Amino acid sequence: MVKIRLKRMGAKKTPFYRVVVADARSPRDGKFIEEIGTYNPLTDPAEIKIDEEKASKWLENGAQPSDTVKALLKKSGIIK
Repeated sequence: MVKIRLKRMGAKKTPFYRVVVADARSPRDGKFIEEIGTYNPLTDPAEIKIDEEKASKWLENGAQPSDTVKALLKKSGIIK
């Protein structure tokens, strides 16, 4: 099963995330298939950059977004 989820980057106490497409069995910060965007929760408002084309393609192909990524996709207007 393929999932769209967050990969944590950044130093301690300063999280920065990459939105990646990965196999559900791979570890959180481990191997992934493709990077489709970034999310920075520390800026105000939070900065969300997601490649709409890639995200749509993966969702059409059956990739399941995590709860957090689903909320980010809704905010970006990629899913209704």
